[in-house]
Amino acid sequence: LFRLPEVFSLAEEAADLDGVWAVMAAALDQALREVLTMRETEGENLRRDLLGRTRLIEDFVETIAGRARDVPAEHAQRMRKRLSELLPDSPLDDVRLAQEVAIFADRASIDEEVVRLRSHLQQFTALLAGGGAVGRKADFVVQEMFRETNTIGSKANDSIIAGLVVEVKAELERVREQLQNIE
Repeated sequence: LFRLPEVFSLAEEAADLDGVWAVMAAALDQALREVLTMRETEGENLRRDLLGRTRLIEDFVETIAGRARDVPAEHAQRMRKRLSELLPDSPLDDVRLAQEVAIFADRASIDEEVVRLRSHLQQFTALLAGGGAVGRKADFVVQEMFRETNTIGSKANDSIIAGLVVEVKAELERVREQLQNIE
């Protein structure tokens, strides 16, 4: 049939670019609106997740602060017991023991770090509430929280606090991972 003359004829039609553009523009506009809606939804979900992790870290910090108050007294008891075992026939010098405990308590004090960590947590929460592009600022605040947490871990001299520090660092790492998804 193709070989027979005049059975088929080909004619070029002028493309209706205005009509095509109208359909494409409408589809593009709808796609962009859906992308923005999806990003807003994802951003809100990330914000809620980060706030939940922040509250969890705050709880850990409060537990650490409470535990830190007990550490010097427990250290004194351990020292007293150890000295009694090592020197059973010698009287303990309570003044000297008190001095050693005071030196230990001063060296192991994490009060300043806890205050700064709480401050960083407040800053982080305020950043998330403020909206806008918070990714870089929030990442910097998380870095500062890591720094304070590491200092707490190195100074605390207590296994319970050390375990809590590991938990805080794990949550901070999860926060850092989530921040990679935020502008």
